[in-house]
Amino acid sequence: MRRDSLRLRLGLAAAALIALALVLAGIGLTVILDRVLDARTVADLDRTAKLIAGRVGLAPDGTPTLSRDLPDPRFATPYGGLYWQVEAGSRALRSRSLWDRSLDLGPAGAGAQAPATLDTTGPDGGRLIAVVRPLQIGAPGAETALRVAVAEDRRGLAASRTTFLRLLVPALVALFVVLTLAMGLFVHRALGPFRVLQAELLAVHAGRRARLPEQFPDEVRPLVTDLNRLLDAQERALIRARDAAADMAHGLKTPLAVLDALARRTGSADPALAAEIAEQARAMGGQVERALARARVAAGGDLRRRSCPVAPVAERLVATLRRLPEGGSLDWAVAVPGTLAYPGEEGELMEVLGNLLDNARKWAHRRVRITGTEAGTDAGQPGLAVEDDGPGMSAAAIAGIGRGQRWDESRPGTGFGIAIARDVAEAAGARLDFGRSALGGLRAELRWPGG
Repeated sequence: MRRDSLRLRLGLAAAALIALALVLAGIGLTVILDRVLDARTVADLDRTAKLIAGRVGLAPDGTPTLSRDLPDPRFATPYGGLYWQVEAGSRALRSRSLWDRSLDLGPAGAGAQAPATLDTTGPDGGRLIAVVRPLQIGAPGAETALRVAVAEDRRGLAASRTTFLRLLVPALVALFVVLTLAMGLFVHRALGPFRVLQAELLAVHAGRRARLPEQFPDEVRPLVTDLNRLLDAQERALIRARDAAADMAHGLKTPLAVLDALARRTGSADPALAAEIAEQARAMGGQVERALARARVAAGGDLRRRSCPVAPVAERLVATLRRLPEGGSLDWAVAVPGTLAYPGEEGELMEVLGNLLDNARKWAHRRVRITGTEAGTDAGQPGLAVEDDGPGMSAAAIAGIGRGQRWDESRPGTGFGIAIARDVAEAAGARLDFGRSALGGLRAELRWPGG
């Protein structure tokens, strides 16, 4: 998956949002847990304070007394984590767990009717949560004000919080994984129409479909409609361009025929002038043929790419060339895999391969070899090579092909066949190179992207 993939971006954004939501949920749950633990602890401490208030009494000297010990053993264990203290003015009664220390309650609960909650320091320096309940005992009119305090060490609450977090964090991580996978599946299904659109566009490129189907979701249908309009407009523009080029080329043929006739007529009176006129007419004829070939290629140069098998075209062309002058005496060797395909219409391949084979027929002494290679071989890209044992071409002649020059005048024809073959090949995305063949003559190698 590439970095600019829409699926990757949506997946990462969804994962980030899920992670953020789960972190906030974890923080919120922890805050709620702290509140619940504090509320439940305060309720338990207040029940204990009420129990102590029911058992507290006063000695004759005014010292608070407790009629019976509390059942929780932590009150009897020094620094046991649970403490109580009853104050009656300057006199106080404490649990054994406080040992020789007392709770610092400050003014909490003094003169109040409702119990108070506060944080204070324990006998071992730990933080305590305490409930102070005010109490008055004694005969009416001679009541004595008391404060009953019960406190618990917060380290017990912290241990409960730690246990909760140990369970919460793995649960949130597991939930993150499940939600991310679910969101990935959702994104995959949501992008389904775009995958279908991609497949339909590939079908248009391959020539299996002329237009895109209209059965898409409402959000994608405007894009499909615009693409179909673009395809239709491109096809109309190409047809107009092809017709205009064809009309121009056919319109030039008559003046060229007239020039050729004039050259023949004036040949006896001025041979040099007649030869010059004939040469210029022949050059113009070659340019007309090249323009017609470009127009034919342009008609197939839209989004609708096609392919055709190479072997049948090569066999038919060789069979035709065998019947032409000098073709029957040559040894034609064809080695093209049956699965090798050219990225264009059959007419385009015949234009390219026909010109290359016709050039080899004209220049070969005895042998012409056609070799096809598929993708994945040593050459890398699929391709086709035409070789002969003729004189070959000089580097200057090869360079002249790209400039559309007639490179040899000793053979019949316009001399633009190879240039036309290169134009048609490049229009299909192929590359045509020339070099020296192992047979001794010209090697024309055609390569195109594989896949």
